[in-house]
Amino acid sequence: MCKKMPIKKLFGLTSLIAWLIGVAFAVHAQQVYQFDLKEDIGPNAWRTVKNAFTKAEAAKADMVLIEMNTFGGMVNFADSIRVRILDSPLETAVFINHNAASAGALIALATDRIYMSKGSSIGAASVVDQSGQVLPEKHQSYMRGLMRATAEATGRDPKVAEAFVDPDVDVPNVKPAGKVLTLTSSEAVNIGLAEAEVASVDAVLAAEGINAPQITVHQVTATDRIIAFLINPAVSGILMLLIIGGIYFEMQTPGVGFALVVAVIAAVLFFAPLYIQGLADNWEIALFIGGVVLILLELFVIPGFGVAGILGIICLVCGLAFSMVANDYFNFSISEPGMLFNSFLLVIASMVIATVAMVIFGKSLLKTRAFQRLVLQDEQRSQEGYTSSRTNTALVNKEGKAKTVLRPSGKVEIDGKWYDAVALDGFIDIGEEVYVEKHENYNLFVRKKRAL
Repeated sequence: MCKKMPIKKLFGLTSLIAWLIGVAFAVHAQQVYQFDLKEDIGPNAWRTVKNAFTKAEAAKADMVLIEMNTFGGMVNFADSIRVRILDSPLETAVFINHNAASAGALIALATDRIYMSKGSSIGAASVVDQSGQVLPEKHQSYMRGLMRATAEATGRDPKVAEAFVDPDVDVPNVKPAGKVLTLTSSEAVNIGLAEAEVASVDAVLAAEGINAPQITVHQVTATDRIIAFLINPAVSGILMLLIIGGIYFEMQTPGVGFALVVAVIAAVLFFAPLYIQGLADNWEIALFIGGVVLILLELFVIPGFGVAGILGIICLVCGLAFSMVANDYFNFSISEPGMLFNSFLLVIASMVIATVAMVIFGKSLLKTRAFQRLVLQDEQRSQEGYTSSRTNTALVNKEGKAKTVLRPSGKVEIDGKWYDAVALDGFIDIGEEVYVEKHENYNLFVRKKRAL
């Protein structure tokens, strides 16, 4: 005769079984990493994708789910995103919630599975310029190649992918030749490009057979927001105004200091986010710095305005403009069409506005209370007992010879002795004869001796 199991033992066994089932369920719960791509495809989108995949792979997620709504953007950044998705060992799915146009279509094709909300569309991936005009064949050929290669890599029909770009491609029962292909959600499902029409992210997970997943939603950090703000073209323009205006103001009022500090801070804020985003490179920053150095040499060391000044301006403009455009040194074919022209236009406009503003408002700025607090106002007047130097009138009107180039300062020899001298003519070449006009501040002030 069997003995009945005590109630306490039965209850304990049931709890143990339930706990084991819960542990087993938790162990096997699938990890899903989700992020949004709902902006123009550019440096910010690339940074989001790169960071999201890095975190998803570190967390050993089972799937990366992208919710997309974009009208496209820069082809070079779309290609970087495409490659990052294809190279990832994780399963990927995209939920097109309204739009996946142009560069967005390329990115969607790189994922393992595509889901679309009702009324969404995908396609229209011809390469256009800033005004929407279709660019020449070489640009379209490159995009066609990217679309075909991506479709082949993910097991989709490369002809359909090519038809997104090329109006001459004929896809039977889908579109005739003569029009660029754009598919609705139902059309994409019917031809097997998309898996299904779904209403939400939860519906995507259900279609994937993922029940009660552990979802991690990618969080955009404060650093990401700051970088996104600083690389905005409008903000970049303001920073360039501060850079150029600060340099100009410092040259007009040397020794003040604060204008130079403003220019340096603005330059750091301009180049740092672009460098982090992979746009600005070391050589572009060096080109900018070299331009500033050449301009300063032209102003304070080399007389007149010649080769060094012109080269300095060119280097400064190119350093700023190139840093805003994706390039492989001087190969700009990988950048968005028209971006290089727009960058130069922005830099030149900033230079003109900054120069005009400094000319108009520079004198007024010197008289403001805020500026007066930054500079020393006391004057040491001679009538108050101050003297600036010792004067030797015995050397005045004496003649000598320039022992170094004076531009304007250098060395001269008078009566067999060398003296520090400043050329009142601005420039005196080595070996030229001079005469002393005055002597103060321990320096002789000389002029060229005129031929009789």
